[in-house]
Amino acid sequence: MSWKDAIERARDFDYSDPERLGVWPLPTKILVCVLIAVALIFAGYWFKVKPIEQQLTSEQIKEKGLRDTFELKAAQAANLDAYKAQMEEMKASFESLLSRLPTDTEVAGLLDDIDARSVESGLGDFKLELQPEQDAEYYVEKPMEINVRGGYHDFGGFVSGVAGMPRIVTLHDFTIETSDGGGDLNMQITAKTYYYQGGEQNDAE
Repeated sequence: MSWKDAIERARDFDYSDPERLGVWPLPTKILVCVLIAVALIFAGYWFKVKPIEQQLTSEQIKEKGLRDTFELKAAQAANLDAYKAQMEEMKASFESLLSRLPTDTEVAGLLDDIDARSVESGLGDFKLELQPEQDAEYYVEKPMEINVRGGYHDFGGFVSGVAGMPRIVTLHDFTIETSDGGGDLNMQITAKTYYYQGGEQNDAE
């Protein structure tokens, strides 16, 4: 029997009786075996191989993350001495700035120093009025309004003298107006000093 005859016989065969599986035509048996094999391969891949592939991909991602972390840690370890030196430098700079902040108890003496600068600059009618304190994250800002009388050069000497004081004092928002009597000028300026809220400042002193 040729394959053509076998295919014709398989096409005309009655497959309605399940008890006749053993006498199915050869092409049908081959087709069924191929379909079963394909189904088994697909099922094996879907239920066995695919989960392994997914797990492998997950492990590869973890490995890359661990490798990146290792490279970062290795670079940090290689630069550890430089980081330590930088930290020491930052600490020294911070302590230097801290030492220039007056403590709360030193503010009164600081006000006397500002008054002395006004006298040295030849200014008159020095008036200083403390304003409400402003709390920041690490320090307290203590503003004060200053009113003085004098000339432009006198004001310049006063501002320069305050800026050169050992303690940190910043000057803001100045206005200069002609006095009512003429001649000298009146200057109003806001000065701000700061003191540290923590307890480390006294150690830095």
